[in-house]
Amino acid sequence: MIRDWYARRMVDWETRLTTRDENRVVRPLEWGLDWLAPFLTEHGLASALPVDGVERDPAAAEAAMVRISRLLVAQSSVFFGYKRPTDFRLEERYPELFPTNVRPETLAHDAALRRQIADGQARKAQFLRFTSPARSPYPENDLVNARWFPAPAHKDPARPKQAIVVLPQWNADAFSHNALCALFNRMGVSALRLSKPYHDIRRPAELERADFAVSANIGRTIAACRQAVVDIRCCLDWLADQGYQHFGILGTSLGSCYAFLASAHDARLRVNAFNHASTAFGDVVWSGQSTRHIRQALEQAGLTQPRLCALWSSISPVSYFEKFLGPDGHAAGKNVLLIYADYDLTFPKEYSLQAVEAFRSNGVRFTPRVLPCGHYTTGEFPYKYLDGWHIGWFVHRAYKELRREKAAGAQSSAAHPDKVEEEALSR
Repeated sequence: MIRDWYARRMVDWETRLTTRDENRVVRPLEWGLDWLAPFLTEHGLASALPVDGVERDPAAAEAAMVRISRLLVAQSSVFFGYKRPTDFRLEERYPELFPTNVRPETLAHDAALRRQIADGQARKAQFLRFTSPARSPYPENDLVNARWFPAPAHKDPARPKQAIVVLPQWNADAFSHNALCALFNRMGVSALRLSKPYHDIRRPAELERADFAVSANIGRTIAACRQAVVDIRCCLDWLADQGYQHFGILGTSLGSCYAFLASAHDARLRVNAFNHASTAFGDVVWSGQSTRHIRQALEQAGLTQPRLCALWSSISPVSYFEKFLGPDGHAAGKNVLLIYADYDLTFPKEYSLQAVEAFRSNGVRFTPRVLPCGHYTTGEFPYKYLDGWHIGWFVHRAYKELRREKAAGAQSSAAHPDKVEEEALSR
């Protein structure tokens, strides 16, 4: 009886949280072939594009997009590949909220922050900026933004420098997950809190929300995902330039999808925390409460859940488990935390359990953790502290293990210098 009461309470609470924002916009279905055409043309794949005017024939447009999505899966190393940016720089400015909802408490918070800036009471922060190699029609979106939380220099100069890239949830404001970054700093781990495409300072002026990141525009959603993955990998390049040797990633909700895809295509990401996860992009959008406005547009156009999953197979984690496992088939070197929630109405539990089973059946080294709440209630007291505990403890242990691994390797090299020289010559 108590369990039933608690379940009803959590579902009611979660529903209230997912329905309180009234600025969600139902945008009509668009195939978005034009969003993928530049990439396909640049990489000699233009033959996959249909003839002009195909978008006027829904069946032909859908078939073309499914073919393209399958091609992108087959060519994923190219699709999520990039040319290294040449304009990395640190920028100092006052942090702003960039809210995505119009709730009174959010607007009051934003106003208070603006007053602090005007009164000279705010402190500037550092932000990594560079031009994304994956371009969009929006210059503000293509200027990548990542708030920099450098950890203090350690007293042991031999200790390897360690860093983590942090991606908050869809429609997060610019302060979301900053507390976790500060926590990582206390562990000696630096953090780059990445603004995902179309979020906070990267959001086009015409939008109140990060609608272009996930929408009923099929091609634009794929392009936004590609841009996010490429931006993550570029952040690793900059961190490596700063002398960092161990890299990890934390992604929440939509951020966890981006994080998985980046890790599947970049072996440098050894520490992986997926905070709310699923296997198929289309399943979550179709079934989740927070994307009901997108489903409405898709249903009006006659789409179904299986067809949507086929359209978005190129941005679904389930398509890339073989990549995640790597050439040895065991995800060598990767350490994974997978968090999901019992009463999640945005990433329904059945799909999170599919992710758990996929990791388990593929022999991935991972730690599952279950929250007794929902998706949105993860950010509420007391569950946000439980979630933070799981993440913090995992990150602490995972990076400590990497330091031990490096120390053991250094001792082995010192003990067998001739063997190391022989291996180096053989390479």
